[in-house]
Amino acid sequence: MGEIQRYKELVGRRVAEDDLEGLAVDLLKAAVANQGNWAGLWDGVLDRVRRLPPEGRSRVADGLVAQYHSEQAGPKARENALILLGIVSRDLPPHDRLLAERLALLDQIARQHSFWYSAHYENLVEAELAAGRPIPPAVVATVRRSVTHAYQNEDLLRTAKKLTEPPVNVGEAWADQALSDAADDSDWQALLAHAATATAAKPNAKWDQRATTLTTALSTSLGPDRVRETVLTWLALVGRPRTLELERGTYEPDVNSAYDPYNANALRGLAWLLSLLPPHPDTARALGALVETSLKKVAGLGPRNPKVANAGVNALARIDSEAALAELARLATRVTYKNTLKLLDAALETRAAALGLSREEIEELAVPAYGLTEVGRAEHRFGEVTAVLEVQGTKAVLTWRNASGKAVKSVPAAVRRDHAEDLKELKAAAKDIDKMLSAQSERLDRQFLADRTWSYATWRERYLDHPLVGTLARRLLWTVDGTTVGHAEGALRTLADTPVTEGTEVRLWHPVDHTPAEIVAWRDWLERHGVTQPFKQAHREVYLLTDAERATGTYSNRFAAHVLRQHQFHSLAAVRGWRNKLRLAVDDEAPPPSRNLPRWGLRAEYWIEGDGGADYSDITDSGSYLRLRTDQVRFYPIDAPENSAHCGGGEYRMWLRDGAEPVEPLPLTDIPPLVLSEVLRDVDLFVGVASVGNDPTWQDGGPGGRFQEYWTSYGFGELNQSAETRRLLLDRLIPRLAIADRCTLEGRFLHVKGDRHTYKIHLGSGNILRTPNDQYLCIVPKSAPASPQTGYLPYEGDRMLAVILSKAMMLAADTKITDPTILSQL
Repeated sequence: MGEIQRYKELVGRRVAEDDLEGLAVDLLKAAVANQGNWAGLWDGVLDRVRRLPPEGRSRVADGLVAQYHSEQAGPKARENALILLGIVSRDLPPHDRLLAERLALLDQIARQHSFWYSAHYENLVEAELAAGRPIPPAVVATVRRSVTHAYQNEDLLRTAKKLTEPPVNVGEAWADQALSDAADDSDWQALLAHAATATAAKPNAKWDQRATTLTTALSTSLGPDRVRETVLTWLALVGRPRTLELERGTYEPDVNSAYDPYNANALRGLAWLLSLLPPHPDTARALGALVETSLKKVAGLGPRNPKVANAGVNALARIDSEAALAELARLATRVTYKNTLKLLDAALETRAAALGLSREEIEELAVPAYGLTEVGRAEHRFGEVTAVLEVQGTKAVLTWRNASGKAVKSVPAAVRRDHAEDLKELKAAAKDIDKMLSAQSERLDRQFLADRTWSYATWRERYLDHPLVGTLARRLLWTVDGTTVGHAEGALRTLADTPVTEGTEVRLWHPVDHTPAEIVAWRDWLERHGVTQPFKQAHREVYLLTDAERATGTYSNRFAAHVLRQHQFHSLAAVRGWRNKLRLAVDDEAPPPSRNLPRWGLRAEYWIEGDGGADYSDITDSGSYLRLRTDQVRFYPIDAPENSAHCGGGEYRMWLRDGAEPVEPLPLTDIPPLVLSEVLRDVDLFVGVASVGNDPTWQDGGPGGRFQEYWTSYGFGELNQSAETRRLLLDRLIPRLAIADRCTLEGRFLHVKGDRHTYKIHLGSGNILRTPNDQYLCIVPKSAPASPQTGYLPYEGDRMLAVILSKAMMLAADTKITDPTILSQL
């Protein structure tokens, strides 16, 4: 405060002495001293200068030019001189003082994401506007982005409002294409400008009215479909790498992977605008893709832009079409970001209420056939050529036959020439099927805890005989009036292959309700009929209460004392329907990861704590822990008060409000076996995937060797339940492998005999030891290892099985290994 008052008095004294050149020196010294920050009370110093008459400010400006060229001026002083020059020259006649230098600074500003409001760079822009020169579009973009934190700089806000061109910011692929398409058309430019005004959570009637007027004008001149087609070409480019890369500060998020915040408003507007046009399947696809692209994670930031994702959901909810409803239902199984998921749930609930259906029923009815005319198959005629669309496992496969019925490898030229639009729609349908198959597989996998039942007729219509869902339902086991059935040879059949053609009530089969002998018999039945299940069902791990858990009574320590990668755990938890809060290295508390089970009136909790190391070095730039330590699994009534503990560890305590009494955890013996099994299976998945013990590069124990003991015990220790299931499967698979004579299963390991050494692959972690002294062999698997040709597999989705088999194939032929990193260890 004293420093600011001193400079105010100094300004007054220099003015009284008519020493305005000296005032320029004083101002520049102050700018360097306060690091160019003229915010807050410092702004009063500048006000004194701004009140000088024009001739006085001109003399100060000349003094700043002189100081800029002085020998003692450094880079910071020169930059501040340019800013001060812009401030004191406001409203003066256009001038060319330090013009080249000002333009060079503007060029530098153009490569920044934004600038802090106190930098006052807007004065450089005002000088250019006063001179009648256009502002480079990249500079316009920086100014617009800077407005988001310009609440203390009214000058910046006023300057930004003057920059009306271009209608959206340059530098993103979609925006550049939009500006190119709208370059010579005022109607398109007006539409883009209106889209950029979409700053609210939802469009109001006035916004919709203006959007309708603009789209009607374009549709009248170009045709009704042209607006939609053009906007969809823009949305198809969203998420592409920036065309103008921005400079990134050391601790800043990855701004080049995030959305331009000004353009994000325009994307919201375009999504809303599409919902006002006649419904079309392409619109629903594009909006669904926009939601998913907008929720992709960016380092240091999180989801790219949840507001754009939410606008996509709101737009889909406003479209009354089967395709839009299908996208909402698909996204509800894929989206894990809490606020967007709430919007999806609300949209589906609203649609269900309007139709007098339950939420589950609307999800079932929302699945389209995508042109399939029978379960998993459709034929389409294109002149004399036939396209066959078939669902094969998790993919839709498109094949072609010529007029004589002979298969051809590629799309015939006549089809590409004469049926381009139909071909485009067919290919789009194939992609839609791939996405929906994945979503429906996950939805079905969650039905165990939903404990759903269906009438036989409804179930056949929505599941077994549905053209798309039927490809999944026919590979699962069900109970019809208590009798287990599977689908084979065109009919539902019992274990003895007796057909079942009618029934009353249907449930999804779960192994916890059946004897080990029956489970094994059904596994044999699936293999005999060549059925590969879309996820583990007959081979599903079952977690029964142990003696140790009976002894502890109200909690399970089965998955305690593990070290997990926090962000991987967080993502997995969201996918499996668990609520979790990232642990930050701050003085704050958080509830444990939990999963509500409304069908059972229960809440499951998995207690965790952050691990930042002794010196808190194991945290991200944004302050979140890299790793977690795990503790108990507990169950409470669903409406029990929430527990919480410090993010960095400590005792969990129940958060009590309004005089509420604490609620004790429920005895594990009171938890239904299916619920206990499924919850513990989730937790086993979290540990099995996110444990640092799975990282083959951590043989040294990670940072400072802190995790050496844990890594060794996990990476080569006793098998968990999923690894035991993997062992049973390998016991059946190995005899069918081309390397069967080189492989044996012994305890926790698959032994592989190579020509150089014999190797032991751990069935839980995939880590490898080699003879003769159990020396560790580090082989880092590819992110998506190819599944070796093993013939029949009973279920899909076990990545670790693919890792183990691919390592076994490589090591059995170890003399053919060429990778220098692996060879150096052999």
